[in-house]
Amino acid sequence: MNEDIIAAIDCGTQSVRVLLFNHIGSLVAFEKVGIEPYFSVRPGWAEQDPYVYENAIIEACHKLRTRAPKIWEQVKGIVLTTQRDTCVLVDKKGEVLRPAILWLDQRMAKSPSRIPFIYDLGFRLVGELETAKISQKKSKAYWIKENEPEVWKKIYKFLLLSGWLNYRLTGRMADSRGSQIGHIPLNYKIRDWPKSKHDYRWYVFGIDYDKLPELVEPGEVIGYITSDAAERTGFRAGTPVFAGASDKGCETLGTGCLDPSSACVSLGTTVTLQVTSPKYLEPLKFMPSYPAAIPGFYNPEVEIFRGFWMVTWFKKEFGHYEAEVAQEQGVPVEEVLNEFLKSTPAGSMGLLLQPYWGAGLKTPEARGAIVGFGDVHTRAHMYRSIIEGISYALRDAAEKIEKVSHIPIRTVAASGGGSSSDSICQILADVMDKPVLKVHTSEGSGLGAAIIGFYALGVYGSFREAVEKMVRYEKRFEPNPKNVTIYTDLYNGVYKRLYESLKPLYKEMRRITGYPEY
Repeated sequence: MNEDIIAAIDCGTQSVRVLLFNHIGSLVAFEKVGIEPYFSVRPGWAEQDPYVYENAIIEACHKLRTRAPKIWEQVKGIVLTTQRDTCVLVDKKGEVLRPAILWLDQRMAKSPSRIPFIYDLGFRLVGELETAKISQKKSKAYWIKENEPEVWKKIYKFLLLSGWLNYRLTGRMADSRGSQIGHIPLNYKIRDWPKSKHDYRWYVFGIDYDKLPELVEPGEVIGYITSDAAERTGFRAGTPVFAGASDKGCETLGTGCLDPSSACVSLGTTVTLQVTSPKYLEPLKFMPSYPAAIPGFYNPEVEIFRGFWMVTWFKKEFGHYEAEVAQEQGVPVEEVLNEFLKSTPAGSMGLLLQPYWGAGLKTPEARGAIVGFGDVHTRAHMYRSIIEGISYALRDAAEKIEKVSHIPIRTVAASGGGSSSDSICQILADVMDKPVLKVHTSEGSGLGAAIIGFYALGVYGSFREAVEKMVRYEKRFEPNPKNVTIYTDLYNGVYKRLYESLKPLYKEMRRITGYPEY
């Protein structure tokens, strides 16, 4: 039976996936190609050759075309979703000028341009001058101007990874509004580049207007597969490439979260909580709502920067035995570690973790903390405290979003690698005191991209209709009242007070050691 197929290309930090979805949201074929996340020529740097991503896409396409030729021939459109805040710089010929700088990169410019007095004064008055200065220092553009001026002179376009891949597929240097998230001068409220040449964003991020790509709405045609791209990928020349959205934005759409009453929790390297809102909201003061995968909508978001990277950290530092067991059993090490969650009680016998393994823009001095150690505690309690700590942070994130939206979050849809564990989903439900839903596919970002594609093809008349037809929940985790009581007491009595209690000590550590950098 012939049916329309959308090819969703999901380009992440550690893998690239080409996913073929049908109109009811079923993943009918896919290929995943693992990649090295990045290379570092200096501590704290994270770079990658952009062609690593393209070559992984090409490899996945050719495997899919060989394995599922009939389905491959039914592809009617392509939608791209990628990691955020990863930049690729090209010259007028479209040639890449240097390795891509990833979102994980921690380099900082030393002496960005001086912010004009009027804006300096404004930032001081609202207590956000340090935030503005840190944003400047984290701007990849300013770092390149300082350290690679010869590269800066050659830049024709400053693209995010999504924009570069769109260019490689279509020959057009354009990108989706829904993908514009990072250290770029976007006016998030109007979802466009600033109209005034005196807008403070030009000074904060240091990128000229003429170096930025043309923007189009999610679901609009970016372009069509060129003959060169067809030869490389195997897609038919002339196949439309529709504007997609960021991986987190597509994930929120792909988990069916269409309004502020339902939140998408992405349990990945970076953990986020997002809702979809028709209004522009700022859960954290002066931290923007991002453009959603639905035109005209926003994704208010709170981010836990190192999120489930802490599980990777725990594996590396404390999980050697479990890694050996996992290898013997032929299962992922996370599956063995998750047995810890079954053998330890809610609350980890008072061991509580503050998940600030990476400082945030609004908490530049922050560090991680684990408090409450006693002689009863083992590695199992420590592992559980990581999952609980992330969940406490997500409860705090939900409260921040509820405060500005004035709408209670009634359900949480879990996605990302951590959601594959039922134990983690149950802990999340217990800590947040909200039902947690798991979508029928683990490829939430890809499904969101496919929803955009089928809307763009006209198969569905609205995004809501597409979600109703394409998103299904296979599991629901209800909060356990007994555990909710324990977690609520620990959350209110300890977790919410911990950061302010430790903040003076974090600042003193930062002053003495210079870490985190500022």
